[in-house]
Amino acid sequence: MTMASEGVVIPAQAPGGGRSPAPGCFVALGDSLTEGLGDPVPGGGWRGWAALLAEALGERPGSVPLVKLARSGALAADVAERQLPVARALRPRFAALLVGANDTLRAAFAIERVAAALDRAHGALSADGAVVLTACLPDPGRMLGLPAPLARPLGRRMRAVNTVVHAVSARYEGVHLHLAEYPWVTERASWSVDRLHPSERGHRLLARGFHTALATVGLPVGPPPALTLDGPAPTRAGAALWMATRGTRWVADRCTDLLPGLLGLAVQECRHGLAGSGRLLDAAADHATRSALSALPRTDGAGTGKDTGTARGAATMAG
Repeated sequence: MTMASEGVVIPAQAPGGGRSPAPGCFVALGDSLTEGLGDPVPGGGWRGWAALLAEALGERPGSVPLVKLARSGALAADVAERQLPVARALRPRFAALLVGANDTLRAAFAIERVAAALDRAHGALSADGAVVLTACLPDPGRMLGLPAPLARPLGRRMRAVNTVVHAVSARYEGVHLHLAEYPWVTERASWSVDRLHPSERGHRLLARGFHTALATVGLPVGPPPALTLDGPAPTRAGAALWMATRGTRWVADRCTDLLPGLLGLAVQECRHGLAGSGRLLDAAADHATRSALSALPRTDGAGTGKDTGTARGAATMAG
């Protein structure tokens, strides 16, 4: 194991390559949200909510090392296929599983594939004895301020992902945050200049949210992560400059194959809006989500919550 400059423990080799596992660690799986984008550290790199939370886990500060596997752009399938095997080899005590927003930005979005990947990852980590942390995520279309015909299809997809995350967390009795409902989510100061990743303040608030949830269910935690900022807060001028110089390219990179399909979805949205039948699109999305949850393999044993259509069994925290 090696220590990165921002205090994050990094696995030295892939499983089978001679690396010594670190039982009792905190493994952070996911995408750029958990990688820490929006919360830079001196000298380059990202800190983020997982590193802030890691310092507050365990019987004494810093006693639970963090292994950050999250990578920018990761899809749910990437987590299940690439990050999960590394995480399981480490035998973590805690595991973060926040992913799904990037899936909503792909033309090939299929909620059944997202559900299968999340269920596989959450189920395996829980079976290994890890405390799994999950969260419902904000709507990317709303965060970017897209026009309604473009934002509504993305919002529908994000609601489907959040429904699946909530149900799967309940199924395996994970620790779940209704992040999309937290009051600070709507505050501009909580977001970086790209409008999609938390600012340092947002990362600190997310870390404190998980800290509170863990303490509520009786798991060992120390003092909560501080809210005092190390760096400057984002400004409106900085946000405008980022959008003008880098924002369009950033969004295009994340929506590689989505734009033509999204325009088609926008046309469909407008047609249903004019006909007053937008509820049919909502109903179709709800049906697809229920079908995706129903298709998950049944499980046996205590703490597995066979009914994936309910939130029973998960430790949840609303903002």
